[in-house]
Order: sequence, then C-alpha cells, then structure tokens
Amino acid sequence: MKTAVEELSPTRVKLTVEVPFEELEPSLEAAYKKVAQQVRVPGFRPGKVPARIIEQRFGRAVVLEETLNDALPKLYGQAVDETDVFPVSQPEIEVTKIEDGSQVEFTAEVDVRPSFEVPDFQGAEVVVDVAEVSDEDIQTQLDALRQRFATLTGVERAAASGDYVVMDLRAEIDGKNLEEQQAADVSYEVGAGSVLQGLDEALEGLSAGEEKTFRTTLVGGENAGDEADVIINVKSVKEKVLPELDDEFAQLASEFDTLDELKDSIREQARRNKLVEQVMQSREKALDALLEKIDIPLPESALKAEIDARKHNLEHQIAESGLSREAFFRLYQTTEDERFAEFEDSAAKALKSGFVLDKIVKAEEIGVSEQELTNFVVRRAMQLGVAPNTLAQHLADNDQLTLAMMEIVREKAKTVVGDAAKVTDEAGNEVDIKAIYAELNPEQEAEGVEEAGVQEPGSQEESAE
Repeated sequence: MKTAVEELSPTRVKLTVEVPFEELEPSLEAAYKKVAQQVRVPGFRPGKVPARIIEQRFGRAVVLEETLNDALPKLYGQAVDETDVFPVSQPEIEVTKIEDGSQVEFTAEVDVRPSFEVPDFQGAEVVVDVAEVSDEDIQTQLDALRQRFATLTGVERAAASGDYVVMDLRAEIDGKNLEEQQAADVSYEVGAGSVLQGLDEALEGLSAGEEKTFRTTLVGGENAGDEADVIINVKSVKEKVLPELDDEFAQLASEFDTLDELKDSIREQARRNKLVEQVMQSREKALDALLEKIDIPLPESALKAEIDARKHNLEHQIAESGLSREAFFRLYQTTEDERFAEFEDSAAKALKSGFVLDKIVKAEEIGVSEQELTNFVVRRAMQLGVAPNTLAQHLADNDQLTLAMMEIVREKAKTVVGDAAKVTDEAGNEVDIKAIYAELNPEQEAEGVEEAGVQEPGSQEESAE
C-alpha cells in the first residue's frame, strides 16, 4: 500500500491511497461469504452458494462493493498510522479507481491537528494565591458548620427573610385552577431566591394561617411562560436557631472535645486545601502562559463538535430542571447568548489545550499505568455517585477507556508544565511545588496532588466531623 499526503489547509489534508489487489483478499473472501448468506439461489443452501454463481447471478460489482465496505475503514486507519497526520474528524472517503485484480485507489479528506512546535516552557513565571489561613477563613468554616447543625423553631410572628415556612401553593389563569401547578406542604426559606418571581416578596409579612395572591410568570409545566395568579397559604413559620460556638458544639459537630481543638483542625485542613489550590493554579496558569505563546489554527469541524457538545449538555440540563428556558437562565443569572459566547471561548481553549498537551505527552513519552487508570475510575465514580465497578464496566462497554486514558495523560502533561514553572505567591514568596507534594503525600511525592488524599478546597466543615 502506498499513501500520499496533500495539505489542503493547515488543518485539512487529502490522503491518496493505492492498494494492491492482493491486500484485499481477506475482505474479498469475507464479502463472498456475507453475500452467500444473504442471497437465495435454488439448489443451494444459504451460505453455500459458490463464488462463480454469485457473480453470474448478481454481478462482480456487488462483491466488490461489499469488499470495499469492509476494507476501506481498515485501510484508512493503516494509512493514517503510516503518515504523520493526526485526524480530528471523520474522513470523507471516495473510491477513485478500481482495477479489478490489479489495484484500488481511494482518497480521504480529513481535518487534522495542525503542525506546530511547543516552545520551551521551563521556568515560566506564574503567580498563585497566598496559602496563609486567616481568622476570617476559620470563621467562615465555623459558620458553615453551625448552619449544618442549626435547628428550626416555630414562631408566632410574621415571616421574615431567613425564616422557613411550610406552605401550600396553587396557580390560576383567568380563575381556572391549574392542577399541575399546585403543591402541598412545601418547605421554603424566605429570601432564598426562588425562580418563581415575586414569591419572596409575597411571603415576607405573612403569618401562619394567612393567604396571599400574587401575579407572576410560570416557569415550568405546560403553562410555562404564561402569566398566572399564584395563591400561597402559609401553614407555619419557623426561624433558624444556630448553636452557640462552645466546647459542647465542638463535641456535637466533630470528634474533638474543645472548640479550640476544632478550630486547630479546621485551620490545618484549610492550610492543606490552600496548598492544593496553589498547585492547581500553578498548572492552569503555566498552561495558559504556554498557550499564549502558540498560535494554532483550529479545525472548524473539531471546534464545532466541541461547541455542539456543550450546547447539547445545556439542553439536557434545562430539560432536567423542568424550568422554562427564561427561568433557567435567570436562576443562573446569565443569558442564553452569554452562555453560547462562553461555549465558543471554552471550546476553542479546550481544543488548543488538547493539541498542546498531546504533543507534550508524545515528547515526554507519558503513559498510563494500571494503577493510575484504577485511581481515575475510583475518583470519577465518587464524583458521579456510582460504584467504581459499574463505571469501569460502562467505560469498557462503550469503548471509552481510551478517552479515559487520554484524560489521564493530558493531566500528567499539564503537571509537567506546572512543575517546570517558577511559582511565586501574590506576596512575592517563592512557592516550592515539590515541597508541597512531599508534605501532602510523602510516600507518593512524584504522583502529585491527585494522589495526596486531601479534600478539595471548601470542604473543611465535612473533615471536622
């Protein structure tokens, strides 16, 4: 087989492949067997029709077509392996010549990763946040912990922001009750910011046993987007009572006997989380600095696929929320146009990052060990809330293990870039990334933060229990 590569643009090539007919023999034999199973010829059992009878009855072209259907995907893959191209889209294949018994020629146009060189990234200067823990940091975590152990106490007064009410709701349009727009015994925090506009304002000042009607736009169901009268009936009002910060609270909320011990634990966990954040920031900022040095044309088909995937996920989120599009974007304080603009930027960055990291993976000869793949599956399963074995089977059944390994090696390549950077914090202090690895996980320093067994920043209150 002989392959010629023609560059149509920096991101698209045309492969012209010449294949000697003898290389098609396995596919030709398979084609005869397949056609023999499909046709019915008097005097022959299915699958037993001789090749010459098939050609006499149905023509040689039928067999050749089936032969090429079987052979072309394999031959295209072989041609790609033999050339220095990296496809990022499905090929457009066209058979341009068939010389029966001699050779077959076909072309394949495909979008590819553009050619570029990765500049030296050793010593790139990046600045990360300071890892000092302030008293305010500790108080924030303590307040969050108090919120988790708060109690609700009934009060004989009107509801105010921060109170919890239990209420019944129903909606009417022109005096007609909407059955799907009613709910009973709904617990709600006044002032929480409901997607049902006007609810918080209507609840403030209402006492148990009182009813109020307000006009709003419905956000879900068949009448989403319609104006309606919503009637709320408050059944009870409760205020949130936070526990006192004392030794008794420390014993209730954690394994510690005193409040001082609890504070010390929170401070230490917060410090470790800030160290983790420094490492993550160093990797992201070092990669960003590297990307700024490289000008890469992006294949349109690959960029469109990235954007379309994000739009598809957004549509799924909206459908799962049960909200109207307007209400959904209002809930997240954005607009559809803003989200689409973000998709274009993030998709372009993701594509460019992937190209650069793949180059580093190849240059550094980065691989994936069985243990690293296992660790990846376990971490991802925890994030998704499924059993590791279930996720592993899903990845295997859907041919996604290769994608998982690609994600792992790209993350390792990002670590290479981050570790090569010269890192300082915002106060001008040098940050020793390797020393952070050693502190967080002395036994597996080289594995980096992901193997360090620490929690993500912001979860200190869970660690205190």
